[in-house]
Amino acid sequence: MKSRRQELILQAIKDGKITTQEQLLDYLLRCGVNATQATVSRDMKDLGLRKVKRGGKTYYEAAGPTESMPMHDRAMFLRAVRGVDGAGNIACVRCGAGMAQAVCAALDAAPSLPGVVGSLAGEDTIFLLCRSEEDMHSVRAMLARFAAREADDASEFDD
Repeated sequence: MKSRRQELILQAIKDGKITTQEQLLDYLLRCGVNATQATVSRDMKDLGLRKVKRGGKTYYEAAGPTESMPMHDRAMFLRAVRGVDGAGNIACVRCGAGMAQAVCAALDAAPSLPGVVGSLAGEDTIFLLCRSEEDMHSVRAMLARFAAREADDASEFDD
């Protein structure tokens, strides 16, 4: 039930129309999920949601998965990731030799990686199984943007 509720929360804020927790509670109720404000508040914290101002209004948005990682995991991600690609509904993250499992564990622990069903890490490659091709493109772009924004040599990453 928790994962379904959190999926619905991420979907609701992805649309960019949620400005209050009350609106979120109403949305969940319309989707057949009865939740308390305290539960939704905990879910929002678990998912790494934050408030942002746009056009004079405050909205909720999900922090990127790497933005909600502990600092040591973020640093490891930046040192290890060499590129991000994808095909179909699978995102592919290329890492330095021996680093894929550590990066994968950090991504798995990140609270907001929307649309990812599961992950698989080898020696230098991570596959992220996404619910749809659209989710794969979102995940790929999110990871590539973070790596490009933070890395010294952003040209390795596609968007």
